[in-house]
Amino acid sequence: MEVLLSNRKMAAITENMFFALMAVMLSRLAVVASYYGGDGGWGDAHATYYGGGDASGTNDGACGYGNQISAGYGYITTALSTPLFSGGDTCGACFQVRCWGDGGCLNGNPSILVTATNLCPPGSNGGWCDPPRQHFDLSQPAFSQIAQIPVGHVSIQFRRVSCLRSGDIQYTINGHTFFNLVLISNVGGAGDVASVAIKGSNTGWRTMQRNWGQNWQDESYLNGQSLSFRVTTSDGRTVTTYDVAPANWQFGQRFSGGQF
Repeated sequence: MEVLLSNRKMAAITENMFFALMAVMLSRLAVVASYYGGDGGWGDAHATYYGGGDASGTNDGACGYGNQISAGYGYITTALSTPLFSGGDTCGACFQVRCWGDGGCLNGNPSILVTATNLCPPGSNGGWCDPPRQHFDLSQPAFSQIAQIPVGHVSIQFRRVSCLRSGDIQYTINGHTFFNLVLISNVGGAGDVASVAIKGSNTGWRTMQRNWGQNWQDESYLNGQSLSFRVTTSDGRTVTTYDVAPANWQFGQRFSGGQF
């Protein structure tokens, strides 16, 4: 009888653990679905375009990527109004955007995937970028894939999606002695970097501070040491890559390592 009761008790404990585990898994799946738009959660916004037909005018934006084409983001990008840009936190994030409900939309209301690389500042485009409006100032090549260029302004719907990148995360090391300014680009997954830590071969891990856009700074002496990085994106995922830069790295160089 004692053995039978013990077995029943163990079965009850195992069952409770199973349901608890399932609850945690379902909760995490719900968070992921909501974050990436898997629940169909489209938001309403408006879109214009800038930068010319070759998108060259979209380079050197507020995210700090410089030449966004060589940084891995290509021509299909967007600037965001202040509420969406969130002080640079959203740099590198990806959105699915579809033209919606305007005569200027191409047939079938097509959608595209764009990367946030710039800020559309208040006062731009006739006030469409003024808070609290949610606005996408698309590169001209991006806009032309969903709407007629002469129209210039359309209503859209948008949602966050996962970023698919070619190659590894890129680390461009700028600054000078005792001021290391590292640009993080070509980030997959959520795309937008929430935190960065750096480690020299002779130091422990140090949390970097956001300087602007996706430029992160650390004020320590790391010359002559190989550098490792730990990158965490807004969805809480982390990639740690050791010895990204060799001990003889120089300011101005770019290195690659790891990916989501």
